[in-house]
Amino acid sequence: MKDLLLIALFAALGAAAAGLLGLAALRLLRRRSLALTLFAVAGVSVLAVTSGTLAVAQAMFLSRHDLGVVVTVLAMASVVALLTAALLGRQVTAGGRALAVAARTVGGDAGFTPPDRPLGRELAAVSAELAATSARLAESRDRERALDASRRELIAWISHDLRTPLAGLRAMAEALEDGVAEQPERYLARIRTEVERLTGMVDDLFELSRIQAGALSLTVSRVSLHDLVDDALAGAHPLARQRGVRLEGRRVEPAPVEADPREITRVIGNLLVNAIRATPPDGVVAVSTRREADAVVLAVTDGCGGIPEPDLPRVFETGWRGTPARTPRPTCPEGPGAPGAPDTADSGAGLGLAIVRGIVEAHAGRARVHNVDGGCCFEITLPASRRA
Repeated sequence: MKDLLLIALFAALGAAAAGLLGLAALRLLRRRSLALTLFAVAGVSVLAVTSGTLAVAQAMFLSRHDLGVVVTVLAMASVVALLTAALLGRQVTAGGRALAVAARTVGGDAGFTPPDRPLGRELAAVSAELAATSARLAESRDRERALDASRRELIAWISHDLRTPLAGLRAMAEALEDGVAEQPERYLARIRTEVERLTGMVDDLFELSRIQAGALSLTVSRVSLHDLVDDALAGAHPLARQRGVRLEGRRVEPAPVEADPREITRVIGNLLVNAIRATPPDGVVAVSTRREADAVVLAVTDGCGGIPEPDLPRVFETGWRGTPARTPRPTCPEGPGAPGAPDTADSGAGLGLAIVRGIVEAHAGRARVHNVDGGCCFEITLPASRRA
C-alpha cells in the first residue's frame, strides 16, 4: 500500500509539472487558431503521461532494458496521439474555413449556401443559425422593398389626387376674380367642398404617419360595441341617403370591448363609407357583431360585387384603390354654369383601409376581408372586455 502511494505521488508530481507548462502554453495560444490549441492540449496530455511514467520508473530503479522498453512504448504512443490531434485540428480548421466562406453568402439574393462538407455538431448548429439569419434578412429585405414600392405608389397617387382638386380650385378662383362666374355662391360652395376634401386627405396622411411610426396614442376603456356602431351609422346615414344605399344593423349585440372609442368609431366609419361608396344605388350595407372566444368580431358587408381573389391580400395596403369596379366614378355637377372640374368628393387616396388595419392592430386585433354573395365582408376582431 505504501509503494502504491509513493508511485501515485511521483506520478502526480510529474503530471503537475506538465500541467503547469500546459496552462502557460494555452494562455499564450488563446488568440491563435483552434487547431494549434488542440495540438497543444494533446501535447500537454502526452507530456503529463510521459513525465509521470518516467518519474515512477526512476523511483522504482528499473533496469536499463526495462527503462528502454517503457520509453519506447511512451514514444510510440506519443507520436500516435500527436498525429491524431494534428489531423483532428486540421479537420476542425477546414470546417471552420468552409463555414466562413459560406457565411459570406448570408443576406445575399441567392440566400445562404451551407458548406458542402460534413461539419461537427457545434459547427452544424452555427450553420443552421446562419441559414435562419439569412432567411430573416431576406424577409426583412423583401418587406423593405415592398414598403419602398408602397411609398412610391402612395406619393404618385397622392400627387395625382391633389393635382385635380387644386386645378379645379385654381380655375374657380380665377373665374371669381375675373367676374365670369354666373353663380358665385355655387363656386364658393364647391371651393369649400374641395377644401374639406383636401383637409380630410391631409388628416388621413397624418393619422397614417402616426400609425406607421408607432406614435398612435390609445386611451383604452371598456366600451359597448353596440354604442360605437350606432354612432358610426348615424354619421354615415347622410352619405347613404345621398347614394340611395340602405344601412342595416343586423344582430349588433351590446358586446363590451377593450378599445379606444374615438379610434374604433373612426374604424367603423371608414368601413361604412368605403362600403357605401362601393355599393350601387338601392343596395344594402349591413353591420353585425358576434362573439368568438375572448374576442368580438364586427362585420361590414357591402354590395360591391366582390373583389378579385388576387387582390384580396392587397386590400389593406396603403394607397390600394382596387379594380375599376370599386374605383369611385367622378360625376359632373348638375346645372348650367357649373365648374368644369370633375366632382371628386367621393374619391380618396386609398388610405382609409390602411388606417383601419393600423388602428385595429394597435388594439391587438386583426382586420380581414373575404367575398360573400354579391359583395364582400370586412371584419375586424377586437379583444373582448373581461371585466364585469
